[in-house]
Amino acid sequence: MLLRTFLLVIMSGLLQAKDLPYKGEDIAPKSRETSAQEVMKKMAEDEDAYYDPKVDYARFSGRVSDRDDGHNIFKVQSENSNVRFFRAGDYIKFTIPNISKASCEAYIRSVETGYFVMYVTSVYPCFPDGEYFRRGTILHIFSERLVERVHDASNYRVLLLKRREDFFRQLNHVNHFVWSYDQEKIKLAAEFDQQIISLQKKKQKGLENLVEKKKDSQILQKELAKRLDLMDNDLEFYRIGKNELFVDRWNADQDSSAPVQSFPEQYKNSEKAPAF
Repeated sequence: MLLRTFLLVIMSGLLQAKDLPYKGEDIAPKSRETSAQEVMKKMAEDEDAYYDPKVDYARFSGRVSDRDDGHNIFKVQSENSNVRFFRAGDYIKFTIPNISKASCEAYIRSVETGYFVMYVTSVYPCFPDGEYFRRGTILHIFSERLVERVHDASNYRVLLLKRREDFFRQLNHVNHFVWSYDQEKIKLAAEFDQQIISLQKKKQKGLENLVEKKKDSQILQKELAKRLDLMDNDLEFYRIGKNELFVDRWNADQDSSAPVQSFPEQYKNSEKAPAF
């Protein structure tokens, strides 16, 4: 499993590397393509390991490697790799070739790599009573339950293959980013440099416009101040006076021989007029 995973990672790198510039000089491109083809071939062979309805998974053989004295607990060695799918409690049958065609019933107790332990209800239907049961005896085993286990395992393996394909797709993206980091770094820096230059130009143009606006505002300020001064003079010139003549002013004009009337003008309020 670890070797296959390592090979798949190498293949992913090789497939992704053909889209990137090669920096090394010690490996030729042809050798890289050959390695990728070998990995792909190995993967194709491994992908064919799925459930085949034409294969009889229920029948296989095993060898008794150990047993108890009561002939109820047997440890069986089998070269059939599918026995690892057994679970505790699975029902099986077995016969002993060249001894009897009768079947014995058993139930799986535990499973380990290359071995499984089974509990035999009775060994005597398929083995003569009173004879010594030798270790190393060959058993022909039949289990319909194993067919179901293999079928379920195959379906789950298809699901795992889809997940692995998705993981490799993600790995390709990650590898592409890691291997093209320098190029992406330069590209990103260039984009930000362009934005910085553009902002600097906008800043300079904005400052220049602000200086021009200040100059125009100063000219307008002087012109408006001048216009206000002229307007104040005009307002003062066109002020309408409402002065009234008084008696003392008429007497003063008379004393100065100014050309005035021969009698003073009456007060508006006659009640307040002084007596002469």
